[in-house]
Parts: sequence; structure tokens; C-alpha cells
Amino acid sequence: MDKESVLLDSEDRMDKALGALDRDFSRLRTGRASTGLVDNIKVDYYGTPTPISQLASVAIPDSRTITIQPWDRGAFAGVEKAILKSDLGLTPVNDGKIIRISIPPLTEDRRKELGKLARKSGEEAKVAVRNVRRDANDQLKKLEKDKAISEDELKKATDDVQKLTDRYVAKVDEKCAAKEKEIMDL
Repeated sequence: MDKESVLLDSEDRMDKALGALDRDFSRLRTGRASTGLVDNIKVDYYGTPTPISQLASVAIPDSRTITIQPWDRGAFAGVEKAILKSDLGLTPVNDGKIIRISIPPLTEDRRKELGKLARKSGEEAKVAVRNVRRDANDQLKKLEKDKAISEDELKKATDDVQKLTDRYVAKVDEKCAAKEKEIMDL
């Protein structure tokens, strides 16, 4: 392992931390409909917990409605029950052909709560990025100890890792600010 592969590995792991943050944000309910809201809901389908997206088509006809159209008529009751049991607080309406979920506008208190959750997810992403930085610095110190790189190369590589970390922390801050703005918009 050399310093370039340490840096590349670090950047890849920091990208994954950003990806995890994006997934967390897609599950946060804003005032708008999003298919990400129902992605994690599992339906008991013939005894197997199955994600809704694997047994139905999920669509967003307008900004406040999610429609779910199970491919199997027998899955309607299970999908409805799974949505009611989820902690989203949404009520599905089944007309026999399609299940509609109306997204009610968020209250001010709920928006503030969601803003706190967004900040918490952002902090977790920053911690993940900083953990990657620590691992990279440890690997670089080990390389220097094993005489694979010089002390000057260690210093430069450590600076590069810090610049990378700063860049990813800034990206996390941007994403958090954008998500909070989205949550607070009526």
C-alpha cells in the first residue's frame, strides 16, 4: 500500500459517507411526496418481508400524493397494513386498483423536529468522514514507520488527507443546509 492508494481509498470511503447521508435524507419526510418515504417499508408478502418497490409500482402523480399499485391483487391488504404500521404517520386510501397516500403539510413543530434529525444525520456523516481521516493518517504513519515514505512525504500526505476531509465536511454542511431549507419551506 502506498500513499496514493491510501488517499484514493479515503476519498472512496468519504464518498460512501455522503451517499449514506443522501439515503438518510431521502427517508426524512418533507412537505413533498417522495418515493424514498416508502422505500424502507417492508410488506409481509406470503410470509417474506418484501420492500414495497419489489411488489408494486410506486409513483408521484403530484407534489402531495404517492400512488402504489401492487402487481398482485393479494398484496393490497399487506401493503396497506405495512404503511399504517410504519412510523411515518401516513394513512393509505385503497380504491381496489391503486393505493393513494396523501402527504399532509407539516406543522411548525414537526418541521423543527425534522430539522434536528437532518442536523443529527449531518453530524453522523461528519464523524464518519473524520474517522476515515484518522484511519488514513494511521496508515500513513505506519508507512513512514516501515520506511515506505519519508517524513516529508508523510507531512504532505497528511495535509492532503486534511484537505480532502475539509472538502467533504463542507459538502456535508451544504447538503444539511439544503435539506433544512427544504424542510422549513412551506
